Amino acid sequence: MWIGFFMLLLPHVQMPGYTLPLSRRSRIAIPLGVLSGLWAVVIPNMLATETPGSPPTVPPGIMFGAFSLAAVFGLSLCEQLVRGTSESARWAVKPLALGAGALFAFDLFMFSEALLLKEINPQVWGVRGLVHSLCIPLVLVSTARNRHWTIDVAVSRNIVFGSTALLLSGVYMLAVAGAGYYVRFFGGQWGTAIQVTLFFVAFLVLALLYFSGTVRARIRVFISKNFFSYRYDYREEWLKFTKLLATSHPDDRIVERSIRALADLVESPGGAQWWRGEDGGYRPTGSWNCPVSHHVEPADSAIVHFLTKTGWVLDMSSDDLHRRVPDAPAIPAWISDIPSAWLIIPLPENDRLGGFVVLLKPRTAVELNWEVLDLLKTAARQAASVIGQVRLTEALVETQQFSAFSRMSAFVVHDLKNLVSQLSLMQKNAVKHGSNPEFQKDMAETVEHVVSRMNRLLLQLRSGTAPIANPSPIDTRPIVSGIQSAWSRQGKSVHLETSAEVWALAHEDRLERVIGHLVQNSFDAMGAEGTVTLRTRMDGRLAVIEVEDTGSGMTPEFIRDELFKPFRSTKSTGMGVGAYESMQYVSELGGRMTVDSKVGVGTRICVFLPARTRQGEGVSASSTTE
Repeated sequence: MWIGFFMLLLPHVQMPGYTLPLSRRSRIAIPLGVLSGLWAVVIPNMLATETPGSPPTVPPGIMFGAFSLAAVFGLSLCEQLVRGTSESARWAVKPLALGAGALFAFDLFMFSEALLLKEINPQVWGVRGLVHSLCIPLVLVSTARNRHWTIDVAVSRNIVFGSTALLLSGVYMLAVAGAGYYVRFFGGQWGTAIQVTLFFVAFLVLALLYFSGTVRARIRVFISKNFFSYRYDYREEWLKFTKLLATSHPDDRIVERSIRALADLVESPGGAQWWRGEDGGYRPTGSWNCPVSHHVEPADSAIVHFLTKTGWVLDMSSDDLHRRVPDAPAIPAWISDIPSAWLIIPLPENDRLGGFVVLLKPRTAVELNWEVLDLLKTAARQAASVIGQVRLTEALVETQQFSAFSRMSAFVVHDLKNLVSQLSLMQKNAVKHGSNPEFQKDMAETVEHVVSRMNRLLLQLRSGTAPIANPSPIDTRPIVSGIQSAWSRQGKSVHLETSAEVWALAHEDRLERVIGHLVQNSFDAMGAEGTVTLRTRMDGRLAVIEVEDTGSGMTPEFIRDELFKPFRSTKSTGMGVGAYESMQYVSELGGRMTVDSKVGVGTRICVFLPARTRQGEGVSASSTTE
């Protein structure tokens, strides 16, 4: 391997009066050839030694001679390396040539002596490892002088921590084993029992130490101080920090996760968080392994002003806080009263203080140097950003809920307006037809219908905008017939044209409201004269309900820009949500609405809904009829 390394460094080999350039292929082939030759004389003898009394396959002289030649080749490569290096760079390769040359020189001495005496001197072979070890510092010096030779080996802190813990555990178990041997040897007839008890106690203590957060924290601090130039493995810490913030669990809010993420950076066992409220005061929003405090810190307090201005982390356990930070404010009494309160970490949000976290004293002593403070401030800014986004998302969801409730209220008010119109018309006719038994019967049916509709509206108001039940197959003929009868009682005629059974996937009351609204708009558009026609038919896999009138009609621009937009109406008493609600409901069912209108001629609106049979099965196109 040393020969291969030197071959990779040498661009050419100098000979008396001649320079031999080395290609990349030759730099690889020559070391492999040397390696193969050495193994060719070693492996047969190794296999032969497995059979007692068997003579060596390769004579020892050939094997010792091969290794001597390899040592000579290595020495010549060291000489070539020094000679081929420029004067300015020779100081960097001299230690390497000296150290590796000493290794080859010792091997040449050992194998040449063995070649003469037909065997290796055991004492010389015994010190070979020590001699090689003494040469390694020279190789390290040359490596330090040639940074482009250096191979950066990334040593994970977790690996070092595990190795250190394993080493300490091994030392501990060796000590226990020695004590157990001593007890068993000198314990007499109770020696075995005492030894077993000692081993059990030792394993129990080891388990307690392994699961102890304090012991693990002290080991981490010891490793960071003595084995690494930086306290933290920033890549590992940041991945762990962001993963903890992003982890979503129903019982784990972002407040607790952010406290825990900051606490883990400094081995703190817990903490609490305060966040700015709507009134500007900072209220407690959560805690993790920490007593809950209900104190509200005013927005104009000295501690809030200081944290906003500086963004510094305050160490409350430091006796010389005011000496190191002359303008540091007095720590509020309610914070000092929190048991083991240690750090106050500001949570900056844009250019103001979003909140702050109070952490408890760590499990082991942690030095708050510039590296720890910078990491805490950076992590706090990231945590504040995540908390702010979560709060904005919650506010947006709340706004959407209020928006949905407002829209639902508009729909309900629109339906109530129609019901009030029916009751008003009935009240006006009661003066004239109150004594008519047929009118009294119609009035009772109308009141019953209005009460039923109002109860359904109240149920929808309590449950939300979505229908109470899932859509089901509905026979459209009773719906259009009921609408015809309702308008007939008001003295207006609706012409009905129905085909065979037309079943649609819908809600009976919602579909009745949609068709009723379309008929109401038709009568409003026609005034005193005109005809409204209701049709039901099948169109492939769709059930179609048509509402046609001979009213004033609508322009294409009005249909495109105004008809189905919410809160836009041409009627003085209209609210502009009926057509919008109808379109939304039909779309939710997977259907559509089309409008065909001409000014001065009339309007035809078609409602297309998914068709179903009485049993709730889909209708095939081949089984439908006009």
